[in-house]
Amino acid sequence: MPKSRRDKKVSLTKTTKKGLEVKQNLIAELRKCVDTYKYIFIFSVANSRNSKLKEIRNAWKHSRFFFGKNKVMMIALGKGPADEYKDNLHKVSKFLCGEVGLLLTNRTEEEVKAWFDDYKEMDYARAGNKATFSVTLEEGPLEQFPHSMEPQLRQLGLPTALKKGIVTLLSEYEVCKEGDVLTAEQARILKLFRFEMAEFKVVIRCVWNSETGDFKQLVADVDKHHEQEAVDMEDEDD
Repeated sequence: MPKSRRDKKVSLTKTTKKGLEVKQNLIAELRKCVDTYKYIFIFSVANSRNSKLKEIRNAWKHSRFFFGKNKVMMIALGKGPADEYKDNLHKVSKFLCGEVGLLLTNRTEEEVKAWFDDYKEMDYARAGNKATFSVTLEEGPLEQFPHSMEPQLRQLGLPTALKKGIVTLLSEYEVCKEGDVLTAEQARILKLFRFEMAEFKVVIRCVWNSETGDFKQLVADVDKHHEQEAVDMEDEDD
């Protein structure tokens, strides 16, 4: 006798429970760190790269970083005065929108700002980035590339051919102009020719002091839309 579909057991909560547990653990861990460290710094990241973030984490093993899951962190800290974990933490939550994170540390404001102001690394731009300068390739042999690369270069739009086994650019080629929003093909060409246009940097924007409850904005040009987005999120959750 065939089984009724009603007899088939389907778990609708397995993934939900797992996800809920992850969120609850993050909330508990963040609050534990709030109780442990003296300062919370809100930072933003330009041209984020996982490898660079890993380097920073390794250099700051004495502190804790939280990056990603902004909405969950907002719940942990509190979205308003009525539900904030400690005084003025809801002001931290207002800035948890976009490519931002939290650094919890006992290092002073001066130490933190000085270290991150000095930490800047150049990298290759990606599609969607703006070109920071114009690039034009000159006609002639491209001896840095093996002959097997010629078809790939041609597919990217470069006017290339093999001449006596050497990859050759048949005419001058403009890759991009300053200010252009780069396509995937342009970004790939710039990387192949080793033009770095993306500066990875971390900007320390705000700080909260656990001993006094004071919140201070450190960068005057913090995007106001971050605050508005946070307010919108609160309205959606009400």
